[in-house]
Amino acid sequence: MRSPLLDIPGAVAADAPDADVAGHYGDPFAEQRALLAGEAMVDRSNREVVKISGPDRLSWLNSLTSQKLDALKPGEATQTLLLDAQGRVEHHLTLVDDGGAVWAHVEPGTSAELVAFLDKMRFMLRVEVADVTDSYAVVTVIDGTRITPPAGAILVGDDVLLPRELLAGHLGMRPAGLWAHEALRIERHTPRLGLETDHKTIPHEVGWIGTAVHLGKGCYKGQETVARVHNLGHPPRRLVFLHLDGSADRLPGRGTPVTDGESEVGFVGSAARHHELGPIALAVVKRTVPVDAPLQADGVAAAQEVIVPPDAGRNVQIDPALRRRIR
Repeated sequence: MRSPLLDIPGAVAADAPDADVAGHYGDPFAEQRALLAGEAMVDRSNREVVKISGPDRLSWLNSLTSQKLDALKPGEATQTLLLDAQGRVEHHLTLVDDGGAVWAHVEPGTSAELVAFLDKMRFMLRVEVADVTDSYAVVTVIDGTRITPPAGAILVGDDVLLPRELLAGHLGMRPAGLWAHEALRIERHTPRLGLETDHKTIPHEVGWIGTAVHLGKGCYKGQETVARVHNLGHPPRRLVFLHLDGSADRLPGRGTPVTDGESEVGFVGSAARHHELGPIALAVVKRTVPVDAPLQADGVAAAQEVIVPPDAGRNVQIDPALRRRIR
């Protein structure tokens, strides 16, 4: 669904899978700074929105997904995953319960498959699942506590599910393009489904343990793999943050190879130009790659910074200090 904000003079569409929203509005670095200052919002209306209602919704979702949701408090935003039987990530949901329904937003092009799966799993439970993407648009600010959502909107942490007819007003704030959002997301070491993941990704590899997985809850599909890696083993790959050579005239392409100078050791997820750090990226590499090894990302020289340590698993937790915080 093409965003009306693409009609703003100077708006330039983002790349796939985000071509329906603006990558920038003429000044990406200024848009980053405005977003950090709480003066701008990002149009992410290409994301899709699912509503799950009914009195059994939280216990039902708790039984299906990786997060503990049966005691979720109204207004408390969280993340959860749907895994396959081998523990590989199929869906990533950012959600909130408003006391009457769960509202979740997901990656572009994934809601139909998600809704179809959830519908199959309802059985006799009192739940209803609906794709409400046509009615709600996702917009993002840096600190959701700074704003008062308009009537009919739902606050999901720093995201606002905005009635689509209000999107053109963009909360009365300056619009910042998706390039600004992605640069800050990469700086925060936050993975994105479909970019830092592939068909083999398990939660430990990209640091979703702790943010989207509850290690003490009951059984759900894929839980055996999560528990086995956490208690006995290590994930085969790990997410890394890359400082890219600023003299290169291009950013590494999404999904392109990461090499150690001799062989391919991983792939590039996302890359962006940050207003302070310069060119940066997230990549997924083999666990055995030394943490101080110089790398090449799509031919661009890169120095790595640890996000997921090589000894992740076996009850080794990711140090929260390794996750960047927005200043």
